[in-house]
Amino acid sequence: MIAVVIPTLNAEAGLAETLTALVPAAVDGLVSEVIVVDAGSSDATLKIADAMGATILQAPRAGRGHQLRLGADKARARWLLFIHADTVLQPGWEREVALFVEGADSGRHAPAAAAFQFALDDRGFAPRFLEVMVALRSHVLGRPYGDQGLLISSQFYRDIGGYAAIPLMEDVDIVRRVGRRRLALLRAAALTSAVRYRNDGYARRIVRNQVCLAMFAFGVPVERIARFYAGRGQEKH
Repeated sequence: MIAVVIPTLNAEAGLAETLTALVPAAVDGLVSEVIVVDAGSSDATLKIADAMGATILQAPRAGRGHQLRLGADKARARWLLFIHADTVLQPGWEREVALFVEGADSGRHAPAAAAFQFALDDRGFAPRFLEVMVALRSHVLGRPYGDQGLLISSQFYRDIGGYAAIPLMEDVDIVRRVGRRRLALLRAAALTSAVRYRNDGYARRIVRNQVCLAMFAFGVPVERIARFYAGRGQEKH
């Protein structure tokens, strides 16, 4: 029923936990495919993916947009679930997703896409503050981004053109095309690693991410934004 697409690049630290969270749904038949799209990892990422039974695809190191698009093109399921390799879906996510898919397939509700609640695996004021800000952005503006996953029907995904093959901001781009009225927020959380925020400093990373979002909103070429962001990760919040 659902194909899970996970882009990876040297993701050994969290990939096993990410894949393990999918096992119950695979056993129940909710998840029919797990596709790992790797951009040239030099660590144990591919060994972990292979040991967990995922289908492995190779992609150029050109950004997540390319990887996500490739994975979606190879998926055969009626629904697609895109998650990141450092994001672990929390207990109960299977029921939330199953109910959403059932409602959409039966015509009981209009949204054709959904995302999870954002959570960080860190303690203290800074991560809680960021979670609140992301929740406000998601609920008020209808702008959940990559760390919150994206559940979308394969037909609707194709109708809106899928992920753009761009080096950065692919998540911002696609949720804008999905549209606020066609996207729902599930109650289950997607727990994301906070290591990048701890390493860079929460304030510095948040400010940098907001600058990238502002540049994108004002039409700055994505390649220029990617150069600004080069060497400092790929996520935005």
